[in-house]
Amino acid sequence: QVQLVESGGGLVQPGGSLRLACAASGFTFSSYAMTWYRQAPGKERELVAAVPSAGMTNYADSVKGRFTISRDNAKNTVYLQMNSLKPEDTAVYYCNAGRRRVNGLRDDYWGQGTQVTVSS
Repeated sequence: QVQLVESGGGLVQPGGSLRLACAASGFTFSSYAMTWYRQAPGKERELVAAVPSAGMTNYADSVKGRFTISRDNAKNTVYLQMNSLKPEDTAVYYCNAGRRRVNGLRDDYWGQGTQVTVSS
């Protein structure tokens, strides 16, 4: 059974930091690209940061220089370190695991989300 369980969200003041974690199970973690998305109220879900199974990380322009994505394949966990948080970072953050099969079809798994609120 595939599971992605996010943790680490909460309420933080502007300028503060949070570290999100997403623990994965039920699939070959190292073979999947891992991505953090977020969705703010009334807005579409957007990509925040991605780390492929091999290769370079990718970030949304809005978080470059403030957020860092990393993965620990030994622990089947992906992290999102968020520094210098702003009120506009307030959203539900979702973890995604994805890969494209040789036949072209995609496997995509999602976590349940964790709320991040940046407010004074």
